[in-house]
Amino acid sequence: MPTSESPAPLASVPSPDGFDAHHPPDPKLIDACVHCGFCLTTCPSYRVLGTEMDSPRGRIYLMDAINTGEAPLSATSAKHFDSCLGCLACTTACPSGVQYDQLIAAVRPQVQRNHERPLPERLVRSLIFSLFPYPTRLRAMAGPLYLYQKLGISKLVQKTGLLAKLSPSLAAMESLLPPITAESFQDDLPELIPAVGIQRYRVGMVLGCVQRVFFSDVNAATARVLSANGCEVVIPHEQGCCSALPAHQGQEAQAQTLARRMIDCFEAAEVDYVVINAAGCGHTLKEYHHILQDDPEYRDRAKAFVAKVRDVQEFLAQVGLTTPLHPITPDALPIVYQDACHLLHGQKISFQPRQLLKQIPGVTLREPLDAALCCGSAGVYNMLHPDVAAELGQMKVKNLLNTGATLVASSNPGCSLQIQQHMVGQAREVPLFHPMELLDFSIRNLPLPLEKPV
Repeated sequence: MPTSESPAPLASVPSPDGFDAHHPPDPKLIDACVHCGFCLTTCPSYRVLGTEMDSPRGRIYLMDAINTGEAPLSATSAKHFDSCLGCLACTTACPSGVQYDQLIAAVRPQVQRNHERPLPERLVRSLIFSLFPYPTRLRAMAGPLYLYQKLGISKLVQKTGLLAKLSPSLAAMESLLPPITAESFQDDLPELIPAVGIQRYRVGMVLGCVQRVFFSDVNAATARVLSANGCEVVIPHEQGCCSALPAHQGQEAQAQTLARRMIDCFEAAEVDYVVINAAGCGHTLKEYHHILQDDPEYRDRAKAFVAKVRDVQEFLAQVGLTTPLHPITPDALPIVYQDACHLLHGQKISFQPRQLLKQIPGVTLREPLDAALCCGSAGVYNMLHPDVAAELGQMKVKNLLNTGATLVASSNPGCSLQIQQHMVGQAREVPLFHPMELLDFSIRNLPLPLEKPV
């Protein structure tokens, strides 16, 4: 739902039967699909559900039918659009170059504006989008959640299964909750971190929302790695959410408000690059020119902002490491790198993370089967569609473990939470680190704590 902060676009006239006139899916993009079926095996929802309408090809048929008035935008059609994880694997696999990413991005706001979801679903979505894109609100929740975990209430709730019966989505949120630590209450990175040695670049660092509260150690490691490699790091504390979560679910007005704030914040910082260490956030930051395409004040500013955005691994591979790296374990360290969908398919970044990891002495990389298959996190998908997400999570973890690696490297907080959840109960559990944490240990010549809990 549009937030009170920013009204829905005036051009949006709700249609009782189909899409409205405000950026419906482009018929030219729809016509590019020749229905060859190459997308089917790459699509995670099709792999789990096995139905044509839950595949990219089926959804494109449905978009065309709604566009031409042959089918309504009904609860059934909305369900098929909602089943899409937005992983974009189909865009990589498509031999015809169908821009499914643009098509599904156009449909999400249409569904949000023109289809009224059941009340329980509306309440869950309202909770998600009023909480997760706001780090201050997340941090305020950390206190009660800390007591909830420490008093053992969490284990009791999970054991009884009562929450899952009341609301599968709330149960999914509860099960994904990482351990609340002292760092969850802190936001102690300085606004300016000087470069070590000769300054090569001045970079702005995006902190993220979930990353900022629950993975603050990843942000701290990222800042140290950038500084050690000649970057002056600017961390504006007034920055907010990148808008990934609302943008990926069609919350158009909220996404636009958050994008404008981010642009304002980093324009004032006057940096050479804007660097991000979370795959989903990075993909959305690079889409600001689409999110703000109808805003005459921000349209060109969004394009200039996008030109500066780099995933941190993309950036470091581009400019090169300048500081020595040291072994982080006494013996060889076999690692399996998990490709986050919005990094692999959305940003076409796959070689760079592997290139950086291979530079750590003693590290070897092992490749899993189905490496391009989504883990099931997909932003908030694992909260809204927990059954499908759980099946995908199990597939992903088994494939990662079957490599025999003793460590998983993951570049996205959502993926990390999903993998950690489904690692529990496996015959063999291995720790998970962000690649920036591994580089940080290597730069500082510190041993890797392989006992890090999953």
